[in-house]
This record gives sequence, structure tokens and C-alpha cells, in this order.
Amino acid sequence: MRTELLRTMLLILLLLGSMTAVEAQQKSSGEADLDSKANARTVKAGSVTINMPEGMTKDQADAILNELRQIRQLLEKQQSAGTEAKAQAQQPPQKVNMSIGNGWYSLGRDDAPLTVVEFTDYQCPFCGRFHTDTFADLRKNYIDTGKIRFVSRDLPLGFHENALRAAEAARCAGDQGKFWEMRNALISNSIDLSQGAILKYAQALPVDMGRFRPCLEGENHKAEVQKDVADATALQISGTPTFILGKTSKGNLAGTVIVGAQPYSAFDTAIQQMLSGNQ
Repeated sequence: MRTELLRTMLLILLLLGSMTAVEAQQKSSGEADLDSKANARTVKAGSVTINMPEGMTKDQADAILNELRQIRQLLEKQQSAGTEAKAQAQQPPQKVNMSIGNGWYSLGRDDAPLTVVEFTDYQCPFCGRFHTDTFADLRKNYIDTGKIRFVSRDLPLGFHENALRAAEAARCAGDQGKFWEMRNALISNSIDLSQGAILKYAQALPVDMGRFRPCLEGENHKAEVQKDVADATALQISGTPTFILGKTSKGNLAGTVIVGAQPYSAFDTAIQQMLSGNQ
């Protein structure tokens, strides 16, 4: 109904513009086109029927018909795209199962009823948006209250040249008990993750640079980052941020995938449904 109304309005506007142009031409010349009546025609677009004015020439009518066909194609394309998007939104969330690894960096209680695993890229602007717009509320309402255990895993994307180094840097800081502080510094300064900038962020924490620099330059944690990437690939996760929300039992996490920097309300709804047993 909305598309049909829009189509009708566009047709009327086009015809009014054409009639105005024809009337102006007739007034300036002082005579009407003698063949205008012969060129009158009826146009149908969907369920809409429009009678072309008698003062319209064949070329003018053909031009308007061509415009109407293009508008109809555009409207049908938009309607098709909207239908496809709606169908995708109605698809059930992806279910995954994964083993809980030893040594994962996490916040919250180990025995929390639910776990959220984030696959992140420190150079990804959408990851930054999640931590700016959503993470604080998630931590206050669920992590700090013991309902959620939040786990950070790495998925540096190949087209982000500094993301792998940043992921290793966070783990090097983690060797000195400063993983989350370094993680926050990297996310907050994602616009500059060059090696010099990373060393500056580490020094500001502070960490022991005599230990941190050799760790970073020696790529001491590269294999661990690559293990996270391999696990993400096995789960068919290819973009960041991507989250897995689920329940843990006997070292296994069974949950659903949440893709993208979703607002807090999306996480809140999913968490409440899972806590209530509706998922």
C-alpha cells in the first residue's frame, strides 16, 4: 500500500509538470498542436491508470512513459530489497558449540550462568563503537553483578595492517597483569596502532618496558592469536565484532551468535531470554 501510494504520487507529479510545460508552450506560440488529440493515451502502472492530457505530443508522452518505467523498476527493486532484509531478520540466530580454553582473558565470575565471547580486531571501528556505546552498560548490569562472564578473543582482519601487532601487544601486557588496561588503551586509540604508538601506550600504563618490548618485537604471542583466528574460522566467524552468548557446562559453551556492534538493548534482550530459559 505504501509503495503504491508513492508510485501514484510520483506519476501525478510527473504529469502535472508535463502539462505545465505544454500549456506554457501553447500560450507562447498562440496555437495548439493539431495532432494533440490523436496522441492522447492511457498509461497503466500497476493498479494505477492515468489519462495523458490531449495537449501532449508523442515525443513528450514517450519520454514520460520511459520515466515511469524507470521509477517503477526502482520502486520494485527497493521493495524486493526490503523483503529480502525482512526475511534475513526473521532467520533464527546461528547456534554454535565451542570448547572453553585455558588461559582466556575474562572479566566476571568464572561460574557466571552465561558467557559472552567477543572476537575483536583492535583496528576495527565497529569494535570501538561497541566499547564506547554498549560495553559500559553490559559490564555494570551483567558482568559486575555476576550474571555474565566476558571473554576477549582475537580476530585481526587481514586488511588491518596493525591489528595483529595490537593483539600481541595486549597479550604482552597481560604477562604483567595489564591485559585489560592495554586492551582499553588500544581500543581507545585505534586510529594509531603503529609500533611506536603501542610502545607509548604501554609505557603510560605503566608496564616494565624491558619485558614488554622484547615480547612484542619477538612475536611471543603470535601463535595464540592465530589459534583464535583458526577457531573463529571453524565457527564460520569472519567479521568483527562478533559475539557468542551462551551457557557453559563441563568446559563447553553452547550459544548463539550476535554479529556487529549491536546496541545495549539487543544484548539485554538476548541475555534476559537466555536467563529465563527461552533460548
